[in-house]
Amino acid sequence: MGRIVWIGRVSLFIIYFWFGILKVVGVSPAENLVESLFADTIGRFIEFSIFTFSLGMVECLIGTIWLFPKFTKIAFWALILHMGATFLPVLVLPGETWQYWFTPTLVGQYIIKNFALISTGLFINKTHENELEVSESLA
Repeated sequence: MGRIVWIGRVSLFIIYFWFGILKVVGVSPAENLVESLFADTIGRFIEFSIFTFSLGMVECLIGTIWLFPKFTKIAFWALILHMGATFLPVLVLPGETWQYWFTPTLVGQYIIKNFALISTGLFINKTHENELEVSESLA
């Protein structure tokens, strides 16, 4: 099971770090979506350039902490919070996420694929919890 978990950890690191660093350097293909969501939600509280840079750094951090098993619970809850935010456009920007009933746009597909990231995080977190329980019962 250990190798499978590490494949999941490395996969989450790559996805989160890669997508995050694209935001940090200002070349993310999701920038228009993020900017639209930003404008409709928290745009009056912070400048977009600061927000997108910060979001990118947080995504890089979330990815990095998946590589350290002792931070699994933190990584998992950070992923859940982040994924909650990534689903907001489905509700707030339906014109950008749906062509018509049950037919997502490319942006919508980009968001829906996040269910795979959530399930990977759930698997890793549960496996880690089980490993901790076993090691505690042996002690």
